[in-house]
Amino acid sequence: MKVPFRTACLAVLFCAAAVSGQDNGSISPTLLKNRWPARWIAPPQTSLKDFGVFHFRKTFRLGSRPDRFIVHISADNRYRLFVNGVPVSSGPARGDLPHWRFETVDIASRLHVGQNVLAAVVWNFGEWAPWAQMGRETAFILQGNTEVESLVNTGKDWRVTQDRAYSPTGRERTVKSSFMVVGPGERVDGLQYPWGWTETDYDDSGWTHSRELGPGTPRGIRDGGMPWMLVPRNIPPMEEVPERIPRAARIRGGEIQPGFLQGKADWTIPPKTEVEVLLDQTHLTTAYPELTVSGGKGSEITLVYAEALFDNRGEKGNRNEIDGKQIQGYYDCFLPDGGSRRLYRPLWFRTYRYVQMEIRTKDQPLVLNDWTGIRTGYPFAEKAFFASSDSLLKTIWNIGWRTARLCAGETYFDCPYYEQLQYAGDTRIQAFLSLYVSGDDRLMRNAILQFDDSRIPDGLTASRYPSSTSQIIPPYSLFWVAMVYDYWMHHPDVGFAKSFLPGIDGVLDWYEKRVDGTGMLGPMPWWNFADWTPEWRDGVPSGAENGHSSLITLQLVYAMQMAAEMDNAFGRPDLADKRRKSADSLNQSVRRMCWDSRRGLLADTPEKIAFSQHTNTMAVLTNLIPKENRTAWMEKVSRDTGLIQCTFYYRYYLHRAMKKTGLGDRYLEMLQPWKEMVRLGLTTFAEKPEPTRSDCHAWSAHPLYEFLTTVCGIEPDSPGFRSVRIEPFLGPLKWVEGKIPHPLGEIHVNFTRIGEKGIEGRIRLPEELTGRFMWNGKEMPLKGGNQTVQFQSD
Repeated sequence: MKVPFRTACLAVLFCAAAVSGQDNGSISPTLLKNRWPARWIAPPQTSLKDFGVFHFRKTFRLGSRPDRFIVHISADNRYRLFVNGVPVSSGPARGDLPHWRFETVDIASRLHVGQNVLAAVVWNFGEWAPWAQMGRETAFILQGNTEVESLVNTGKDWRVTQDRAYSPTGRERTVKSSFMVVGPGERVDGLQYPWGWTETDYDDSGWTHSRELGPGTPRGIRDGGMPWMLVPRNIPPMEEVPERIPRAARIRGGEIQPGFLQGKADWTIPPKTEVEVLLDQTHLTTAYPELTVSGGKGSEITLVYAEALFDNRGEKGNRNEIDGKQIQGYYDCFLPDGGSRRLYRPLWFRTYRYVQMEIRTKDQPLVLNDWTGIRTGYPFAEKAFFASSDSLLKTIWNIGWRTARLCAGETYFDCPYYEQLQYAGDTRIQAFLSLYVSGDDRLMRNAILQFDDSRIPDGLTASRYPSSTSQIIPPYSLFWVAMVYDYWMHHPDVGFAKSFLPGIDGVLDWYEKRVDGTGMLGPMPWWNFADWTPEWRDGVPSGAENGHSSLITLQLVYAMQMAAEMDNAFGRPDLADKRRKSADSLNQSVRRMCWDSRRGLLADTPEKIAFSQHTNTMAVLTNLIPKENRTAWMEKVSRDTGLIQCTFYYRYYLHRAMKKTGLGDRYLEMLQPWKEMVRLGLTTFAEKPEPTRSDCHAWSAHPLYEFLTTVCGIEPDSPGFRSVRIEPFLGPLKWVEGKIPHPLGEIHVNFTRIGEKGIEGRIRLPEELTGRFMWNGKEMPLKGGNQTVQFQSD
């Protein structure tokens, strides 16, 4: 192998703009309206349903180097495409069969005069496939954009071979009780691997010709014929950035060579030796580990990945502490063939803070040439900023943003280690982080579209999508409605939000049919998850299954009120009026059935046995509680430890209600759970309070949003963010500074306290944006550009 795979991989990082950029504007219109000349291809005489890794190659000659050479690529399950040994595209972006994505890439910069080769690795994990991966059978397609590029169209002239080096590893080293559906680890036998197969001088004469399955068929054409309805990728390529592990935390059986982890020295393991080294990234990451080795034929290298280590009681404790703890997690296994500078890189990324490398050599010494990671994920840019007089808040900001980043790939992830599934309840919060911190709405749009695509015939969305295993959480359909509303409030693209009115109608119609004679929701099917509070079995609140849950009923009111606002704006005033009346009626029924005069609160059911923060928070968010009573109400709800408490997820709604009732100054005192996670050494925010399964769950990263919307006070004051309302709540802070990206530019604020109740500061708005500034019941107008604000203490 003349060009090391790693070298090729790094090369593509620096050429991303020229090679890997997704430019849908360059797609030939005929390819979106007609069958493609290119054919879906597959290996012959092989099961297309089972686990398998396959290599495809096409060799061709060019008389001159083209200025443009655009190709469109897709596969089932996934592919990685190389041009003359250099990786240029990975995909397809995850979707479903009726919306199967293809990537568009201009590969001209990687071509040269004379012989060239396109090579693709395509894999199907079969029964081991991640639950987030939908598909039909092993297949690959590549289509040239015009007649010029048609010489590389996939057909029977492409050669293919199955890579017998690959087999899946098991789950015997993971935490036995953990739900894990991210796909298999890999066992790769270097003696069977076709080293150098991506290079132009590789001899593929022993490979077979591909089997043709049928033409590429874009979505919407007549008589498509193939299961994959092709649509262009609508999100950018995932980033790939080198990231080295800084330290070896523990080693047994040898000593690590100084400089090895920095890529400055080889590390030689003698023959017939066993070495175990625990590597600490020092923070959680999502990355492709890359291990380059030489020699060592007959050796075995096992890589075990974990978010944290476990003690003998199965507890994680402080994530920085390793004494007396062991690793549990999924793993890969690589068996070197004895060749020089062999690179192992798994087909899919791994999530880890700790990696345990277990090495057993036989008769040959093994030389470890290098170890590094290639961090990957959605290419969000951090455009927002937050700072304050409390430096710990900046730590929380940094951890929260890392959490959000690691939970964003080709879809939003609930968690990157265990599931990598996009759930509507989680995604609503994640989308806010995307909008406020990066200003990039593409992954949010993709999520809204995918949940709309997931709707079952009776109207509800799936709770998670894409997903090969169906699941319905009805309240998550309501939060999908809220997500459409959020987009409408924050982005000027009215047409996009309006296109989901039929889906919103379907969800709300499904719910309204289940309102019984009490005026509340009756028994509810499916899984009515609300929060991971320990008092609720499987997160389901009282009354959800048997009927008359005040919480689920109020969640319906919440979505109805948002839908009514959109109905009115989108030319459906009669439906808006109907929904407002229905929402008011539901509120009145909850008050009538569930008000408990002894507690002075709403119960979770008419039996008035259980009381939760959740229900009483939603009573404020749905305006069930009169405005004049809301502040005292939320003071009570937030401090009453006798109530079932919101955990990390539902605290988002608790905090929203606190701000709505004018209690934003209390927000910072409610961050104790996040401070505790910092104390425990977490570098991302967990799924729920200890003991937690996942150490990285983006629904827990909402302090970023609150720092900008509550502490700095920046929120839209009209749909499309056409105007802004700035009402800061500094709490105990002496000063705060923040900025957010806005569709028209950037909003920047800087505030300092004057005495106990006064404030002064500077606000910069985009020139075309207007708004208002609020402070202690006082208001002043804001205009585009720079301005100062000042209110003295009374």
